[in-house]
Amino acid sequence: MELIRIENIYKTYYVGEVEVPVLRGISLSIRQGEMVALMGASGSGKTTLMNILGCLDHATSGEYWFDGQEMSGLTPNQRALVRSEKLGFVFQSFNLLARTTALQNVALPLDYSLQWASRSEGRSLARTLLARVGLADRAGHEPSQLSGGQQQRAAIARALVNRPALLLADEPTGNLDSHASVEILRVFQQLNAEGITVVLVTHDPTVAAYAHRIIRIVDGMVERDEMNMAPDGLDPVSPPGDVSTFYGDTPGKSRRPAVPALLPATWRTALGALRRNKMRSVLSALGVIIAVAAVIAMTEIGQGSKAMLQKNITSLGSNTLMISSGATNTGGVNLGAGTAVTLTPQDADEIARQCSAVLDVAPVVRARSQIVYGNRNCVPEQVTGTTPSYLAVRDWQNMATGEMFTNRDVRNCNKVCVIGDTIRRSLFQKTSPIGKEIRINNIAFRVVGVLSRKGADMMGMDQDNLVLAPWSTIKYRVSGASLTNTNQSSSTAASASLTADAVNSLNSLYPSAKSLYPSRSSIQTADTPQPVRFANVDQILVKAASESKVKPAISQITALLRQRHRIRTGGEDDFSVRDMAEIIKILSSTTQSMSALLLIVALISLVVGGVGIMNIMLVSVTERTREIGLRMAVGARSHHILRQFLVEAIVLCLVGGAIGILLGRGVSILVRWNIHWPTEASLPTIVAAVIVSAGVGITFGFYPAWKASRLDPIEALRYE
Repeated sequence: MELIRIENIYKTYYVGEVEVPVLRGISLSIRQGEMVALMGASGSGKTTLMNILGCLDHATSGEYWFDGQEMSGLTPNQRALVRSEKLGFVFQSFNLLARTTALQNVALPLDYSLQWASRSEGRSLARTLLARVGLADRAGHEPSQLSGGQQQRAAIARALVNRPALLLADEPTGNLDSHASVEILRVFQQLNAEGITVVLVTHDPTVAAYAHRIIRIVDGMVERDEMNMAPDGLDPVSPPGDVSTFYGDTPGKSRRPAVPALLPATWRTALGALRRNKMRSVLSALGVIIAVAAVIAMTEIGQGSKAMLQKNITSLGSNTLMISSGATNTGGVNLGAGTAVTLTPQDADEIARQCSAVLDVAPVVRARSQIVYGNRNCVPEQVTGTTPSYLAVRDWQNMATGEMFTNRDVRNCNKVCVIGDTIRRSLFQKTSPIGKEIRINNIAFRVVGVLSRKGADMMGMDQDNLVLAPWSTIKYRVSGASLTNTNQSSSTAASASLTADAVNSLNSLYPSAKSLYPSRSSIQTADTPQPVRFANVDQILVKAASESKVKPAISQITALLRQRHRIRTGGEDDFSVRDMAEIIKILSSTTQSMSALLLIVALISLVVGGVGIMNIMLVSVTERTREIGLRMAVGARSHHILRQFLVEAIVLCLVGGAIGILLGRGVSILVRWNIHWPTEASLPTIVAAVIVSAGVGITFGFYPAWKASRLDPIEALRYE
């Protein structure tokens, strides 16, 4: 039965514009079961003819029929499939993969075979073939640990693992000594005796003497085709027939159906390549590791800052509105918000009574003074005069100990107070402050309760470093204001008033008339306050009934205060209403802008890391060109090569992304532990980092993978 038939085959190479003819109209046929030697001098075209017979190269013109199929019109992938299923190659230079065991080298063609998907059966067959060529004890050794003859035996076993119909051997003894050459040639004779068609390409008559038929090629043409009636070293004991003897199975045994492997062969190949080049893999992934770590760390720090900001805003009271008085102008100078006397306790009462969207209201009078208890003293950040509803507005209902003062204390200007935890620790240390007296501006206040801890606010100020007392007591006794027409709790206005009384050059030049009655001293004024005609407060805190009622509450408060303050239509408000949600939005937008900026920088780093991976992969393609050619020669199609290099790039990015996530989390934790900067893990960011890492691998790994898949197998094998 005719296995090979070629008719009028021409092959011409081009060096620039110069034509170099190699094959010039060769025609021949080879029957199944023959052992043929293509013999000729170097440059005669015998190796080119073998490459065409092995579907590694294609003829410029002519027809090539193999096993009844015309090969000239096949696509590269179709020719690769023919190589995978019907052809086996034994190369002159062995072409074994470095840093890969003999067993893995032999099993290599099975990764691309349509018939052998079971890895265990494939490895079992590879072990059997290694044993048949005398390498059973060398299966775990790499090519560098094998002699030349052993490497050639491993190459023969690899060529046979896919049970080929045709075995092509290019100068199989060129790198071997005479003893090893005889052993290899006898192996070929045994394979031929068991039914495999063998084609030897050689220039050595001694090697050609082992074949049944010798075809001599000179200058790209067949000079002589003759039969060898007495091949050297032929063992007549093993008659031609089935190849089952060499493979160690029973005649007629069919292959089992393909079984899906746990991990596809392409993935195993890619992971093996990365494992064999650990340092290169680490350096390739380094850019992605740094970029992902930066993304994770920056995002978690930003999220922590946002959470801390949210917590601080919440600590001021949920759904809280702050009503402040307007500004005054003196001599054309705007003294700023809060300097005008426009808000009164009655305003707070009417807001609570008339505004349906409001839940609680608390007027606030602020002062700053030294606090003394025994031989200890401190200056709290704020001494606040208010009403009991202050705690409800601030979401501070829980008391650490004691109780809040009452509305009766407010009406009677009782000298009672509630202190924060910081004041308790500063003045009383481990003793209970309940019932004890502290002096504020030399006025004794009885401590009736201690507030629960609240921590720092969004500006970093200690919210526990405060004293709460009835606003009337702070207003009339601590601030010393019994009759007001200015904001006496405003340090700016008070300082201006004191300065005007102390120094006035105009009064010195033009003295006013003297009063008939002596003026009262400050002590007399404090001891005998006059009935108040007008009392102002610094601020009114309002708590809306819910978050959805914040805007309605603002509208209702604005309308009510404009009516009470007799502001005409179109007139400017003498007060301001601030929503804490607006403050949150402003600060959150700032935080988000900074986080976005840092994220952009980190993403740029990620792109740089992707470019680095693409660069390394391109270098890898160039470095592994011969490996790619070998894989194609044993049956790998273009999609196998594309997938292998693409998987390598994706795995590098995914592993780099995973390490980057761990590194970023570590940096985040170190920042939280050492710098005490709040951080917060972000699962969406971690998921996004994984997706982006895979995307970078696909994006920047595709071109090198595509370039590798487009290589011509014969050119790749010749690459130096």
